[in-house]
Order: sequence, then structure tokens, then C-alpha cells
Amino acid sequence: MLVNVKFFKKIFLTLVFFLLTINLSANEKNKIISYLNNLNSLEFTFDQEIEEKKEKGSCLLEFPGKLKCNYFDNKEKELVINNRKLAITQKRYNKTYHYPISKSPFLNILYKDKLLEIVKSGDLELTDQLIKLIYLDDYKIIVFFDRKSLDLKGWQIKDQYNNNINFFLNIIAKNDVFKKGTFKVPKIN
Repeated sequence: MLVNVKFFKKIFLTLVFFLLTINLSANEKNKIISYLNNLNSLEFTFDQEIEEKKEKGSCLLEFPGKLKCNYFDNKEKELVINNRKLAITQKRYNKTYHYPISKSPFLNILYKDKLLEIVKSGDLELTDQLIKLIYLDDYKIIVFFDRKSLDLKGWQIKDQYNNNINFFLNIIAKNDVFKKGTFKVPKIN
């Protein structure tokens, strides 16, 4: 009889722990969803690693689908995305290159509805400082949020060329209004 009580006690405690974990996960996701719904733009600095190459810079992000980044490198690289157009300009050489991004997993970050889908559908892992959401679709995307502030902290993706991209950011400002033309894609030269 004592064995049955211990067994049921273990099952009960496991079930309670499981239900609390699901509730906690849903609560964390709901907080992030609310935070993102009130977010229109970000200004941030970043550290990016693509395979062995490390880069730093600053960006302006405006939902939906607009991004402008200036890299702190000797080529004075600037990346501009305006919806589905991407241009990279090397100001030092006065060269602009255009790339298709329609299949890039990066678009999941630039469109709030896609980012919200990652939050809703992703598997949640919690650490002391981060909320980690793992989303599997055509690509594996891992998105990080600060556990206390809920700020977006970065992501890990594989691009269409199978490169591992680790992107970590530090938010400087939220919901700023940017000047008209900020996200204008430069012409090819």
C-alpha cells in the first residue's frame, strides 16, 4: 500500500510540475506577444558571426520589412532592405549589389507577423537571463529575448547558402519614427 501511495505521489507531483511549466511557457509567450504588438521600430547595435567571420555595426529596423545597417568595417558597408529588396553598398568603393531575399529565413525577423508566429509556435526554453524560442519550418530559427525586459536579443539561423548566422543585438531605442527615405534601396552602379 505504501508503494502505491509513493507511486501516485510521484505521478501527481510530475503532473503538477508539467502543468506549471506549460502555464509558465504560455505566460512568457503571451508577454512577448504583447511586447511585440506594441513595437513599431528598433535602433540597435549588433555583433554578427557568419561561420568564422565576425562583424559589428548599427541598425534601424522598422516593421514591416525595413532594415538599414551600417557596418563598422573598412569597406564602409551599408545594408538596406525595403520589403523584399536588398542592397549592399560598399561606400569605400562606391559599389552597390542587389540580392534576392525572398527565400531568406531572415525575413522571419523583419515581419512582425512572422516573428509572432515564431513566438506562438516555437518551443520555449528559459534560462536565468534569456527566453529562447526554437522554430522549425523550412529553416531552423532560434530567437532570443531578454527574460526581464523582453527585448529582442538576437537570433541564430542558417541562410539559403547553409551558413550559420549568429546575430546578437543591443537595443538603443524603441518606436522612433525615421525620416522618409531612410530605407530607400540604392540603385545599382
